[in-house]
Parts: sequence; C-alpha cells; structure tokens
Amino acid sequence: MPAPPSFLPPDVDAALARARLPREALSVYVADAQDARAPARLALRAQASVNPASVMKLVTTYAALDLLGPAYTWSTPVFVDGVVQGGSLKGNVYIQGQGDPKLVLERLWLLLRRLQAQGIQVIVGDIVLDRSAFAVPEHDPGRFDGEPLRPYNTAPDALLLNYKSVVMTLVPDPVAGVARVQYDPPLAGVQFQSTVPLAAAGAECGDWRAGLRADLGSPERTVFQGAYPARCGERVWPVAYADPAGFAARAVEGMWRELGGKLTGRVRDGQVPAGLRPAFSVTSTSLAEVVRDVNKYSNNVMAQHVFLTLALQQNGVATFDGARDVLGRWWQERWGDPPVLDNGAGLSRDARTSAQALGRMLQSAWVSPVMPELVASLPIAGVDGTLRRSKSRAGAAHLKTGSLRDVMAVAGFVHAASGRRYVLVAIINHPSAAAARPVLDALIDWTSRDQ
Repeated sequence: MPAPPSFLPPDVDAALARARLPREALSVYVADAQDARAPARLALRAQASVNPASVMKLVTTYAALDLLGPAYTWSTPVFVDGVVQGGSLKGNVYIQGQGDPKLVLERLWLLLRRLQAQGIQVIVGDIVLDRSAFAVPEHDPGRFDGEPLRPYNTAPDALLLNYKSVVMTLVPDPVAGVARVQYDPPLAGVQFQSTVPLAAAGAECGDWRAGLRADLGSPERTVFQGAYPARCGERVWPVAYADPAGFAARAVEGMWRELGGKLTGRVRDGQVPAGLRPAFSVTSTSLAEVVRDVNKYSNNVMAQHVFLTLALQQNGVATFDGARDVLGRWWQERWGDPPVLDNGAGLSRDARTSAQALGRMLQSAWVSPVMPELVASLPIAGVDGTLRRSKSRAGAAHLKTGSLRDVMAVAGFVHAASGRRYVLVAIINHPSAAAARPVLDALIDWTSRDQ
C-alpha cells in the first residue's frame, strides 16, 4: 500500500537523527512520474517555500528545452571591416558575442583559425569585442561567498570565453626537480610562472593546492611560493581569472599571437558598425549538449546563459528581468504561481520554490517530447556527475543535485525495482545541511524499493 503523505520511512528518520537534523528541515515529494492524478507516495512539507540551490537549474533547462528546442544553437559572428591584401587587413575585426555558453579554448582556437583562413595574418587595426547582447549588472565574483577565484562564481557575458577561467596543468619532472605548469588559454600580458619546485621525496599528495601556496590575485602574474608533490602525478586546476572584465581581450590576443598572427592595434570592447555583414560565424554545440553540462556538473554560468537566452530570443537583448518574465509566464501557463527564480542557476540566497511544485513540473517533463534530453542531462546516482560519490543504489536514479551553505537537495527521476518511474524532490534547508547527504541517499534507496 502507498505510504500516507505524513509518513517518513524509518531509514530516512534514522539518517536524519544521525545527522542531527530535525524533520522540519526536510521537504520531500515522491510521486508517480507518469500519472500526475495519482496521490503522492510521500509528501512531507511538500508545499513549504524553500531554497532549492542548484536544483533550480532543472526549471531553467526544462523551460529552455521546451521553448527553444533541443537542437537550438548559438552563433558567434565575426566581421572583417577593411581590405585584405598580402595577408594584411587594414581595418578592424569584430567578434560579436551572442551568449554561447561553451565558447571554450578549443573553439576559440578554431574561430581564430577561420579568421586566418580569410587570408589574414596581420591586423593593421583592432580586434573589437561586441558584448552588447547581454545587458547584465556589474558583478562582484566574491560577493556571494568570498571566493572570487572559484569558476562557479563567474558572471555571464555575451562573449564568454573559457568561462573566464585559466586551466593550469601541473606535470612533475623528477629529473629536473620541478613540476612544469601549462596555462590555457594563453593570456596576453600575463607573466605565468612556468615551473614549481617538487616537494621532498616521498611527500604525500594530500591538499596539493594549499601546498602550492599560490598567489593568483594579480591580473599580471601568477606566483607559487610552495612546492608540488611528485606523487600527485598530473593534475588540473581551473581558476577564475583575477580580472574577469579583461579576460576576453587577453585571451583573444594571446591566442591570436600564439597562432602566429600579428596585431598592430589592441583588443578592445565596442560594437559592430551598422550594416556590416559577417565574414563567417561559428556555431555552438546544441542546447541538448549544453544542458547536459549544466546539469551533470552543475555549471552556474552556463545555466545563467541558458536562462538569459530565453530573454535574448524574445526581446533581442538579454536581461535577468526579461529572462524571469519569459520563464515566469511559461510556468504560469502550466502550474500557476512561478518560483522565485533570481538568476536561474540556483546560486542564490533568494531563490524559492516548493518540493511539490518541482515534482509537478517533473511529472509534466516525463511525458513531454523533450523528456529524453532532460533525463540524459541528469547525474546518475553512484555513476557520474555530481552524484558519482552517492552511496545510494548505483544507477537507480537520474537526479539533479543542489548544495549551498545551508541547503542540500536532489530532484529528478528514480527507477524503481517494480519497473515504475517516480519523481523525487528532497530539499533540506538547515545550518547543518552539509551533513544531509546520507538522508538523501536513504530517500533514493527507499523510493527505488517499491515492491
């Protein structure tokens, strides 16, 4: 028999007690994925307004898949304003950002190679970056949690290059007694320390980042005052650049010069002149692929780009107010009062929704044409993404995770032993929410055992 709505499974109750969390901290909703008319299998504080953290990305990504379609792509047009002769352009190049969430290192390389294919090796002028498609407020990357160099705090940008982050790859060279450091993308005008001393022989890997004693706060240089343990082998460390506003200009110039290109002017911000036609455009991966990155790895800035694109398509320019309006109307037509969306990524203290509201949205998603793309984008419990370390039954669920200082959450679909599919939404709001992972694992296991 289905459990009554107020019932809490004993294993979940026990996990709450071990975590020293009160029942009142938990909001949970479990229901049949296909039959929205059937009574909930479990509902506890399901209508309470709570902070869902990154589970809010489910709302943004499902709305985008529904409104834009899984095959939607972003274009980044490139304009050549001048005459090309003998490998030289006398004039400017314009790169116009249109919100591509994944214009990463490799694709920037391809864009500039295509520019060279126009017969351009020397630009006797400027490279102008047009970022006017997004009208977003000034952003302090340290405001949210005091961690300005964490890539998850990167702000959206119509011309977002490599998430405004530098990827440092450390490779030990025991013969030379150093670890060699590679930096991607190359940034013009930045002095990068190319090697780090190796730690004493036999040193454990441990917290190798702290051991490097890195000073990454200057836009002009990177300094390591510590050492790197050889036992760590090759490691990769992505870091948000200390001057986000200047990142794109340094990255474009650095990559252009690494490709052998010459530039007599500078890289600067500006707008494409009216009437100028693009020489070519580069096209992003599909929305279905972008959504997979957003949800599997909880990429905040990509989620905000997807959110803002809803406004860009509707209004011709992207603002957060415009995105909230588009998504809010989409929700209102289906389920009534919309969530408090804030930036659409869940990286917010103000975002609010309820477990039941998310559960009903997921029930609609399960029977929608874009269900396969949405489900495939979610981490698989105990297998990959942000759920790879889950202790619940491996492979039993596709769930989006969420975590903030006082929030721990999961939401998505559980594949039960009976063959049925359930939506599960579980959100914990409490100062000790960080201890709640076993509670969520217990709920996943209970939902999967329905025989």
